[in-house]
Amino acid sequence: MIRYLFSKMLLAFKNRYDYDIRYQQDILKTDLGAFLKFMGFQTMSSHSGNLPAGPLYAARIRAILWDDCGPCTQLAVNMALEAKISPDIVQAIINKDLNNLPDDIALVVKFTESVLAHHPEADDYREKILALWGPKGLITIGFAISTYRVFPALKYTLGYGKTCQRIQINASYITPERSAALTGEAENAE
Repeated sequence: MIRYLFSKMLLAFKNRYDYDIRYQQDILKTDLGAFLKFMGFQTMSSHSGNLPAGPLYAARIRAILWDDCGPCTQLAVNMALEAKISPDIVQAIINKDLNNLPDDIALVVKFTESVLAHHPEADDYREKILALWGPKGLITIGFAISTYRVFPALKYTLGYGKTCQRIQINASYITPERSAALTGEAENAE
């Protein structure tokens, strides 16, 4: 019975976001205990704390782009648009177009990229994040960065990973830039 309920939940998610849920269905079918742990992980990944939607999705999108530029990224973009982030802002996050982002979102983009690259600049950005949103905001960004990388890794591990694709933002398509460190962008944007 519980598998049936989870299956219905997954189908509702699939229909809402037009997202391939086969890897989740396989986990549910194969190992209910593992699926329950996965659901607990999803609770962690959905944590938004006191962070505004723009900075939150900046961390989520840039983190997922680090490992994937396929369906997982499209899902994060769709969720950002659903959260009422403007398509122009979402596109600027994907393109790392720091000059066309509000300061708080640009800060999170730079911080996320620095964290993922293990760059020492992350320390300076962290202090600015703490000043804006405090420790709870930093934890929320930490959850966003770390958890959004798990989805592509799990999908690729289970054989459901997809190669890079163009990302749709309303009626337009863009090809995201993946896994590139900021190498000088931070200095140029400040």
